[in-house]
Amino acid sequence: MSILSWIILGALSGWIASMITGNDGEMGALANILVGIVGASIGGFVFGMIGGQGVTGFNIWSLLVAIVGAVILLFIINALRRKK
Repeated sequence: MSILSWIILGALSGWIASMITGNDGEMGALANILVGIVGASIGGFVFGMIGGQGVTGFNIWSLLVAIVGAVILLFIINALRRKK
């Protein structure tokens, strides 16, 4: 995938994940992109561990994988923030 595809996929998945976890008001566009891209890596790892495929290109499956990974990332971040 090209860099532009990663940015778009990251922005969409980060935004959707932030709405799911309730972080939407705290996050800007750059944070959504970063969370989405890191989430795509986490989601690819998780799906690979259970025998599925990770990010396969710019498609709905990759968006789902990235959203799952971004939600996992945001849950971890929220849990660490609550401890402080």
